[in-house]
Order: sequence, then C-alpha cells, then structure tokens
Amino acid sequence: MVSERAAPPSSLNLANALTGLRLAAVPVFLVLLFANGGHDPLWRWAAFGVFVAACVTDQLDGYLARRLDMVTELGKFADPVADKALIGSALVGLSLLGELSWWATGVIIFREAGVTALRVWALKDGVVAASIGGKIKTLLQAVAIGALIAPLPQTLHPFLIALVWVAVAATIGTGLDYAWRIGRGTSRKRHGADGGGRDAAKEDRGRDAAKEEETSG
Repeated sequence: MVSERAAPPSSLNLANALTGLRLAAVPVFLVLLFANGGHDPLWRWAAFGVFVAACVTDQLDGYLARRLDMVTELGKFADPVADKALIGSALVGLSLLGELSWWATGVIIFREAGVTALRVWALKDGVVAASIGGKIKTLLQAVAIGALIAPLPQTLHPFLIALVWVAVAATIGTGLDYAWRIGRGTSRKRHGADGGGRDAAKEDRGRDAAKEEETSG
C-alpha cells in the first residue's frame, strides 16, 4: 500500500493575507504620519494606530501559520519583507520629520540589510534559527518607534531617547550575535566535511591493505 504524501498548504491562506495587509498598511501609515505637516496630534494618533495594528499582524500571522499548518514559501519570503518595510518606513519618516536622529535610522537599517544578506548567503549551509535576543530586539524597536510616533508630552522626551538607545544597542548586539552564529555553523560544517573525508580515506586505505593481505596469503 502506497501512502499518500500530504499536499503542501495553499499560499492563499489567512496567515499570508495578514502579511499582505501589513505590507499594504505601509503607504497608509506614511500618509497619516506626514498628514498636515506631520505634527498634527490627531493624524499622529491615527498613524500610531495603524503602526500598532500592523505590528499585531506580525505576531498573529506567524502564530496562525505554525498553529494551523499554513507555512508556505511565499509566507517565508513575504513576512520579513513586510516587517522591514514597516520598520524602515517608520524610521525614515521620523528622521525626515526631525524626531529621530539619522544615525539611529542608519544603524538599524544597515543592521537589517546586513543580516538579510547573511541569511541569504547562509542558506546553502542551512537556516540559522532565530534567537530570543532577536525577538527582544524586534519588540524594543517596535516599542521605541511606536512611542516616537505617538504625540506624547515633551516631558517624556528623555525617556524616549533612552528607549531608542536601548533599541539601537539591542540591534547591534543581536546583529553581531547572528553573524557569529552563522560563522560558527559554517566552520563546523566545513570541519565536519573535512573530517568525514579523512575518515573515508582511512577506511579506503584499510580496505586496500586487507585485500593485499588476502592476496599474499
């Protein structure tokens, strides 16, 4: 009896739909952020609401994909694209409005681009699992950016700047950790392959020696 292989999940599912909504929310968010000069409290609260809703879909689509077996190749590609589009647009938008230093925006975007490049390069050696530090980094970024988007009182400005520093530090730290783990995994695989080759050569020499002894005997 031949067992039937389960069909892969369809790309047209709820998890991917939420990812698509998050990507579509990016231009809406930017319009609200820059509406009426970018400093109107009402529009800023609206932009904050869209940003928070988009961040919620980021958690929800991943949960649904794993829970309901909706993981697809499209989802694996689109989910990080949507995340980076949302975070990147918010960072650049806040910097253009003069409410976030360009150095912070540059560091975070450079880190995300670097990690993406490393992830693509490392695909040949297998996927490097996400760390708890990476998840904390994402949360800190979302909280810091959300706090800057919301029209909060100026008395909270020092707290917001400190929050940005913490998010940037986590961004740099987790980026270095990711690069180290990729390097360690690649090195282990290379050494494992070399060791396997040496073991195989030793086995071949042993078999040849045994054959010579049998022939001479």
